[in-house]
Amino acid sequence: MGIGSSRSHKSSLMSKMKKILVSGLINIETTLKIDQFPLHYFPVTYPFHGVRTTISGVGFNLAKALTALGNEVNFLSLIGQDFYASIIRQECTKMGVSDQYVLSDLPQTAQSVIIYEKSGRRQIHTDLKDIQERSYPLDLFEQAISECELCAFCNINFNRHLLEITRAKGKMIATDVHAIQNVNDSYNRDFMATADILFLSHEQLTVSPQVFIQALWDRFHNRIIVIGLGDQGAMLGIRETTSILQIPAIQTRPILNTIGAGDALFSAFLHTYQATRDPILSLQKAVLFSSYKIGSIGAAEGFIDMQALSTFYHEHQHQLSPVKISF
Repeated sequence: MGIGSSRSHKSSLMSKMKKILVSGLINIETTLKIDQFPLHYFPVTYPFHGVRTTISGVGFNLAKALTALGNEVNFLSLIGQDFYASIIRQECTKMGVSDQYVLSDLPQTAQSVIIYEKSGRRQIHTDLKDIQERSYPLDLFEQAISECELCAFCNINFNRHLLEITRAKGKMIATDVHAIQNVNDSYNRDFMATADILFLSHEQLTVSPQVFIQALWDRFHNRIIVIGLGDQGAMLGIRETTSILQIPAIQTRPILNTIGAGDALFSAFLHTYQATRDPILSLQKAVLFSSYKIGSIGAAEGFIDMQALSTFYHEHQHQLSPVKISF
């Protein structure tokens, strides 16, 4: 079976898995394709088929990718009381994700504009409206988490008060703090401190990734740390064995837009890790999943199913050998 796996087979596999809790942002995403950066001023242009609007956001991307991979998720988010709400709920239904825990508690839904060029480089402009002033209701959270052992929290304020509650329940916490510079990052400190599985990007680091992993271990003792390295793949720190490995990048199809690559890496890692508890295999498959995803334009597009991912892995396994990193 390939991408068109039967519904009965998918349902059987999902019934054997524990649900994954995903709590994070949904936003309306508009992408604009340009020839190249820097973008010089001009009064008007007509980029035919170069402007697209879709539903995205880190939480939405994770929920959609994990569902495509055969997982069942409890998806928590806050959206607006606007005309986007019905569109978002329709899309959740379409992709097989319940909107039970998606609450229309905001006046307006968050939005983003992403400018990208042919090479895949992009510039993101995100308008969160007033979502950073909100907290997710505890009663609904308690209901949602009761069915889950693995919890993926996006680094947004409405999740902050849920972290210690989740840790006290003995649940596994995974989070992605994206592009940070140092371990003293005040906004992300709560997320880093409670994460069993911590993801981030190398883009703004002021030291080498392996040095940063050691600094995180010293400060927060995270069980697993993954740093996305862009076209160099990803680096994996496993605290139990005090080992740091790098999985090389791989290209499975032409790159159209790198937006959402980190979300794809994160979600695919969680999918395999929940099933195997093997962090190396999990990152190898995640690198493959992310590689295929960036052959699509939108952040919430290009997700393959678990059978296709398994097939890709068997085809490309020899290109994904981990390299031990000294530190």
